[in-house]
Amino acid sequence: MKQASQASRAARGPCGVAQPIVLCGLRWLWGALFAAVLAVSSHAQASKANAGQVQAAYLYNFGKFVKWPAVAPANQSGSFIICVLDQDPFGDTLLSTLSGETVAGKPVVVRRLAKPQDASACHILFISGSQARDLKEILSSLDEAAVLTVSDMPDFSKRGGMIQFVLEGDRIRFEINLAGAEKSHLIFPSELLKVAAAVRRPARSGD
Repeated sequence: MKQASQASRAARGPCGVAQPIVLCGLRWLWGALFAAVLAVSSHAQASKANAGQVQAAYLYNFGKFVKWPAVAPANQSGSFIICVLDQDPFGDTLLSTLSGETVAGKPVVVRRLAKPQDASACHILFISGSQARDLKEILSSLDEAAVLTVSDMPDFSKRGGMIQFVLEGDRIRFEINLAGAEKSHLIFPSELLKVAAAVRRPARSGD
């Protein structure tokens, strides 16, 4: 009986059958070897469903590794809050992928927002591509707020957003803009920077 139980656990793998495959793979690989996360996203096809799963898993992992200041409004909440502004490209994927997950012992909660002024209590804000025209005003409204901004809209990181999803072949990767992160007092660990497709660093005086 004991041997059968052990065999059953081995067959399920390190994450168990109840967890979404993409989220499970990303979390396990990031914990074992940060660079291996790229191997998981390389299997994602360009279909909307798979892309949504991978992006949702990335959002979860950003929450595991980015550090928010203790005084951040979001940290006063008993939940880890991931928000989506305006049109939601995930559908039910974000909720199903993150259901039952925790970050720093806090349950992950997904909220959909109609206006950026409601984002101050969010840890992560995914900004829909439909907001590209108003991006400057949105980021200005979050000026120095400890909110991690993420999007897949073109040139998001160049325009001041913190993390931009990019597609390389059939693989979803991400770019990091450290200037915005530092202004908001968010800390990106070196392990996260190493697996980014590009890192935009703030200009230093004298450079």
